[in-house]
Amino acid sequence: MSKREKSISTPIIGNVPFSEDGLKQLEKIDNKKLLLEYPTVYIIYSERNGMYQVYVGETNNIKQRTKEHFREGNRYAKGSNMFVIGHEHFNKSLTLDIENKFMLYLTGNKFIKKLSNKRDNPQYRYFPYEEMNQIFSKSWKKLRKNEQSLFPIEKVIEDNALFKASPFHKLTMEQFEARDKIINRVKEVLNKGNKHQLILVEGAAGSGKTVLLSSLFYALSEENNENTYMLVNHDEQVKVYNNIAKKLGLQKRLNEKVMKPTSFIINDKFVDEDNIVLVDEAHLLWTQGKQSYQGQNQLQDIIKKSRITIAVFDPQQVLRTQQYVEDDDLRKIEENAKNNGNLIELKKQLRMNASQETINWIKTFVYQQEIIPFPKNDAKYDLKIFDNPREMYEQLKIKNQNQESGLSRILATFDWEFKEKKSGTTDLYKVEVDGLSLPWNNQLKSSNKYLSWAERPETINEAGSTYTIQGFDLNYSAVIIGPSVKYRDGKVIYDPDFSANRNAVSNRTLKNGKKQKVYDTLLPNELNVLLTRGINGLYIYAVDDELRIALLSAQGQ
Repeated sequence: MSKREKSISTPIIGNVPFSEDGLKQLEKIDNKKLLLEYPTVYIIYSERNGMYQVYVGETNNIKQRTKEHFREGNRYAKGSNMFVIGHEHFNKSLTLDIENKFMLYLTGNKFIKKLSNKRDNPQYRYFPYEEMNQIFSKSWKKLRKNEQSLFPIEKVIEDNALFKASPFHKLTMEQFEARDKIINRVKEVLNKGNKHQLILVEGAAGSGKTVLLSSLFYALSEENNENTYMLVNHDEQVKVYNNIAKKLGLQKRLNEKVMKPTSFIINDKFVDEDNIVLVDEAHLLWTQGKQSYQGQNQLQDIIKKSRITIAVFDPQQVLRTQQYVEDDDLRKIEENAKNNGNLIELKKQLRMNASQETINWIKTFVYQQEIIPFPKNDAKYDLKIFDNPREMYEQLKIKNQNQESGLSRILATFDWEFKEKKSGTTDLYKVEVDGLSLPWNNQLKSSNKYLSWAERPETINEAGSTYTIQGFDLNYSAVIIGPSVKYRDGKVIYDPDFSANRNAVSNRTLKNGKKQKVYDTLLPNELNVLLTRGINGLYIYAVDDELRIALLSAQGQ
């Protein structure tokens, strides 16, 4: 710990009833001037049946602000309490930043039913912005001594999918500028009466698209709640956004705001010329009819039913033939957005705590189909090749049990058979390789179906696929690369005959009516999704002997 860190004093925290008598109790606290005369952050909370309702705020005058809350009537439950947090370095910018970070972390608390605060005010450069994280952490730890369920260990919160998709993340300057540009563009389109505008946000895996879209959804819902919708084609992410929308009061039971694209397209009640529609993972949209959707292009159908469509897109995460976009169609979409000033590009990698050399090593392996020597001197990222899948799994479980390492899961290429289980059957589809046997995802009994696959405790005993892990982060991921990925004559090759992913290896009918195999695009994309999930580490075991030997050799083993 640096001298600078040691010198930052501990925050002063008052825990009092949310009442006139509670305000009087603040007068009796040591260093009361930090609570009564300085800017403060405050948290009003009540608990019922193990669940909390919480309001987070900041103010320059806690007495006056609290009395304003009293005048608002029965907004808070009877018997509510209040934490008031003070610090000798608090100023307006710092308290706004601390307030925002409390909203971020409390979004990820599964015991909070309702979380209120109508502002989204992350600050940037100010004095003393470099102290913010430490003051927040000291405040959180001190609050935890009073109310552990409300303030669990920070790492536990950080592993929650709601935290990772929260609209209260502090945006990078690239994300902030993109958000500002999009909001201004939305206002311009609404004022001018333009119709059917597409704003396209492009970025690779880990570039912060989900955080940006979540921030936009929150901001635009506050301004235009009646006509703002979030469409998500990924079942696991639908759960996450639904939980966030309900917790933040953006979605009422009869006022659906988060849904799958098909539900929006086929339901006539969503026809409105003022719709603002955000589409997460737009690369997962169908471009051919399937199941309940019989149209030709979901994105075009969404655009027709909305004034503005904001879609995030990564062509390297297209995984199914039904989602495949022909090159000339993609260029037309991009050029149309660019010509209207509606193309946003995110270029920075934010997920992996890895050097650029490590990221380049993964991309070279997946897309250039070459195995080059391991990157050197990447002290922050644990990239490791294993000769034994059981050993890899055991080391991953140790990481998962360590709260400092956090959430870790094993993943596999879709090279082992899996079908939806029939009701009543006990047979499990499994990934079986070299002495390791794990059920495929979502087969073990769970009492936490409202959580995403990766968050459920029992899923450490399952193997995840692209269809359950896409769009999510892990702290450590262990990837079994199945027999569809081989190494022959100094080149990585993709062999569709060994893939069980029928959606990736079946024929695609092109616009000209011809049928074409597109596995040489989709199988690399599948591998790329799996290899880019880990924030702090990636473990790899390859089934193909020649591929495993080449990877071990690249590692220097």
